[in-house]
Amino acid sequence: MQVAITFTGLPPAALSLRMSSASPGRYARHDFAKNVFDLRAEDGAGDALDPMRSGMARWDIDGHDRTVHVTYRIYGDRIDGTYLAIDETHAHMNMPASILWGVGVEQRPTTVRFVSPPGQAWRVATQLFPSDDPLTFTAPNLAYLLDSPVEFSAFVDRSFTVIDPSDANHVPRFRIALHHEGSDADLARYTDNIERMVREMVTVFGEFPRFETGRYTFIADYLAGANGDAMEHRNSTVLSSPASLDTQQRGLLGSASHEFFHVWNVERIRPRSLEPFDFERVNPSDELWLAEGFTNYYGALILKRAGLVPLADTLNRFLSVIDTVRRGPGRQFRSAVDMSRLAPFTDAATAIDRTNWNNLFISYYTWGEALGLGLDLLLRARAADGDAPAVTLDDYMRLLWERFGRPSGDTPGVVARPYAQADARIALADLTGDATFADDFFDRFVEGHEAVDYAPLLARAGFILAPTTGRGGWLGDTSLRFGREGARLVGPAPFDSPLYDAGLERDDVLVSIDDRPVSSARQLDEARRTHQPGDQLRLSYLRRGDLRTAQVTLAADPTFTLVAQERRGQPLTAAQRLFRSSWLESHIRN
Repeated sequence: MQVAITFTGLPPAALSLRMSSASPGRYARHDFAKNVFDLRAEDGAGDALDPMRSGMARWDIDGHDRTVHVTYRIYGDRIDGTYLAIDETHAHMNMPASILWGVGVEQRPTTVRFVSPPGQAWRVATQLFPSDDPLTFTAPNLAYLLDSPVEFSAFVDRSFTVIDPSDANHVPRFRIALHHEGSDADLARYTDNIERMVREMVTVFGEFPRFETGRYTFIADYLAGANGDAMEHRNSTVLSSPASLDTQQRGLLGSASHEFFHVWNVERIRPRSLEPFDFERVNPSDELWLAEGFTNYYGALILKRAGLVPLADTLNRFLSVIDTVRRGPGRQFRSAVDMSRLAPFTDAATAIDRTNWNNLFISYYTWGEALGLGLDLLLRARAADGDAPAVTLDDYMRLLWERFGRPSGDTPGVVARPYAQADARIALADLTGDATFADDFFDRFVEGHEAVDYAPLLARAGFILAPTTGRGGWLGDTSLRFGREGARLVGPAPFDSPLYDAGLERDDVLVSIDDRPVSSARQLDEARRTHQPGDQLRLSYLRRGDLRTAQVTLAADPTFTLVAQERRGQPLTAAQRLFRSSWLESHIRN
């Protein structure tokens, strides 16, 4: 892609050009400057200037006449929410990965003009401010510009409007700009589903944000060469996947639901650690369990309320979340807050050295979702007992919105009152009128290492969370790759699992169990199922080519099942039916 930038009215000092190394919505470092080449500069009179590279993502330009014209080319070949992708069908632009910017002029407005390749009549989908020219847009400041992704192609689009529940005169428009290889029927069904999700989600907060352009845009690239990703922005989202709408629509809706919840939670209810966003450094945050994890919870919950996923899928989702946190070895060492701080190491960060993350890390998305589920059920249970105000997690999110999200500054894209962790704790105490409850939740589950006891809470809604039975002995949830030699451990053995206690490590190849070969998943499962917890077995395994033996003591299967009790022949009580309905059914008032 060819980029040309003109800076005018500069002070006489050298202009320092920068390329971002961080991107809104991402928490790891990304060195976008590596793809910049053929960089040139001249002054207002057309005389050449010499850009001096003074850092890996910094060029200094001196001797100008207060005007600098910069041109460069940039390579991009990854379709996702973070990078730049250019080919003959489109330009898919994340702005931090696409444009250089100048120090000292960050608060100036910017005009952006797009030029189609010869012979193409491409259009633009973006949250940038439109003008009378369909290929010319503006941004009020650098922060808004860099937070504004662009799809520039011959995409197809659909739109719909939704009346704000709190103000009949506020009717934001929602646009779907889709670059895909499917049919119009697929797009029509997708649009209908997105609208159902939007209408359901606004009931949590009771009102829409005031989108600066009056519109919110879903930018989606569902193409064979795309990478699965989703990224939130102030008034838009980028969604990408190699899946297609005709076969994977339900899965694609999950990403859209998560990202749309972000227009309240993160984009406006914003952690102080992310505001203002630093485009040149990583942005660690203590609050991602709330910012991303609660968003994960609502992404799934809203799809169920909107009738877009069946109950069984929702239960399986919640079971996976509960199980991951309950059994995750990393919970011994770090809290949900600690896991949030590790985002710069895990959020699409790249390195060539191997880690022991399987044993030391639980995603703040997953742990935060478990916390959202737990807090929602705890609040509903307290209200059902009549011992506390009739409030739910919806009310908590609405209170955070009123205190931190709704207040706005005069500058588009700027959050006037970001929150800190202590503010979230205080808000919970104020909502419940019970500081002891709030402190207990934060001390034990957020900043501590305990997991919520979900079984009695889920029973309130008529769901049975119980240990798995009848599956024989358990070796441990270890990633294995089966081959002619046996089963290779491709990940670390989980702490405190039978295989770990037997001394097996990553890259060991499990050859046999009690002289029975285990070169396939079926063979391993048969060997395990024929024994019971407490049985001692003889393992043969290869370590760097040496054949070794060990004794392993099988454990009981620690996994759980989660089912609706009516599936077990137990009718719901009236109280259970009411609890489940108020939690999982639509909140739209007809």
